[in-house]
Amino acid sequence: MRNYRKIMLVTASLFVGFTQAQTQKQTVDAIMKETYENSQLEKLAFQLVDGIGPRLVGSPKMQQAHDWAVNTFKSWGIDARNEKWGEWKSWERGTSSIEMVYPYVKSLEGMQLAFSPSTGAKGVTGEVIMMPVFKTKEEFEKFLPKTKGKLVMVSQYQPSGRPDYNWKEFATEESYERYKKESEKRNAEWNKSLETIGYSWRTIGKPFENAGAKGLIWSNWSRGFGVNKIFFAGTSKIPVVDVSLEDYGQLYRMLENGITPRLKLTTNSKDHGMAPTFNTVAEIRGTEKPDEYIILSAHIDSWDGGTGATDNATGTITMMEVARILKKLYPNPKRTILVGLWGSEEQGLNGSRAFVSAHPEKMKGIQAVFNQDNGTGRIQNVSGQGFLHAYDYLGRWFAAAPSQLTREIKFTFPGYPGGGGSDHASFVAAGAPAFMLGSLNWAYGNYTWHTQRDTYDKIVFDEVKNNVALIAILTYMASEDPQKSSSERINLPMNPRTGEQMQWPTVQEPTRKGGLD
Repeated sequence: MRNYRKIMLVTASLFVGFTQAQTQKQTVDAIMKETYENSQLEKLAFQLVDGIGPRLVGSPKMQQAHDWAVNTFKSWGIDARNEKWGEWKSWERGTSSIEMVYPYVKSLEGMQLAFSPSTGAKGVTGEVIMMPVFKTKEEFEKFLPKTKGKLVMVSQYQPSGRPDYNWKEFATEESYERYKKESEKRNAEWNKSLETIGYSWRTIGKPFENAGAKGLIWSNWSRGFGVNKIFFAGTSKIPVVDVSLEDYGQLYRMLENGITPRLKLTTNSKDHGMAPTFNTVAEIRGTEKPDEYIILSAHIDSWDGGTGATDNATGTITMMEVARILKKLYPNPKRTILVGLWGSEEQGLNGSRAFVSAHPEKMKGIQAVFNQDNGTGRIQNVSGQGFLHAYDYLGRWFAAAPSQLTREIKFTFPGYPGGGGSDHASFVAAGAPAFMLGSLNWAYGNYTWHTQRDTYDKIVFDEVKNNVALIAILTYMASEDPQKSSSERINLPMNPRTGEQMQWPTVQEPTRKGGLD
């Protein structure tokens, strides 16, 4: 009888293990089927990217995006809310035009920068003057009075609008090396000039505004065909526009050849004062361990040169689609699944830092944070972020995914803690196991990151579907795991530059009232 009981216990144990394996396989198979045969990604992308558009912090479009996300989650039966964490200057883009009116009439390609003051319907017209390279601070001080009443060009001139890869492909070796040498020299001279006068591209507008300039002309080339970075104005009284490399270069060459062009700038933006800022948080409540959490992390805000497609609508719709699929196929997770769509990542991880600050009780209960931010590509690199045992639990979770989703991924264990760059860093600083799921580049840095070309057509939906399937499987496995993930940290090495031991990042408070400078 004793032997019979032992046999029955072993049989029962094997049966449970077999059943669990079957259940796991069935769930993974169902996730794959739902991801590829019933995807909602294109619909979500259209609604967010084309329907709502760019999502600048504090803007009416940002609020519209948060409300859309809450309503979409609720339509799937998922609880969701907007959590206020601060307030920001509320600026709304309108129409803008940049016209050359002398020596002949021509519409220039460009746009108003975020938070730039409006000119009103009449616009402003003025002669163009180029900021030179300065050898001394005194030269700069002598130049400032000359800018009164002028439109000042404040970006470096780029004699070639061809990206480096294009030169490398077609030029002779001698020509390419000469181009590189001359380009590096010009860059060094320009950067040295800014250092000499004590300003950066972020702050250079203020002295010209104070000197009475009528406006500023930027051309922040992104080093790709037809793309510029579109950031913020940095002024409070005068308009700032960014002009294409091609048109900016023409203005520069006119000045060099003794012709002073005149431009008319018309910018019709609106200043709505201050507006509340939010995070959107959705929740699928855990059944067995509701106080332990898997957080699906992405920022929903963007710069507004384009429509924020790959930075970071792709991350946003990925996490929303993962939540939809899990709510349908895995509605009673063991641990609580949260989706965090953070606001104001672009101004310094403000939304995720605010969430960490507001919910310290959740930090010790975090099983994992999966963060996506950098573009439309399939996941290709994952770091352990300095958590000593990340290899153990991430290894278990990734092993459940089909090889087609994981075969290209490069892992770095234990890695080093992320100090910034994206929202996972806010959680890493709090000691919570948070991981950036790094994407394949797809020319992200040059062509879509913060540019006017970051639009719906740049999304590669096959890649995003792969990410949805993988993250849904990881979330399922993290929820089912009988073990709590370890947050034990590595001992950081010495910093070779300082000779001192590297320190774990510290929790940072967000900027809770922004856009006033």
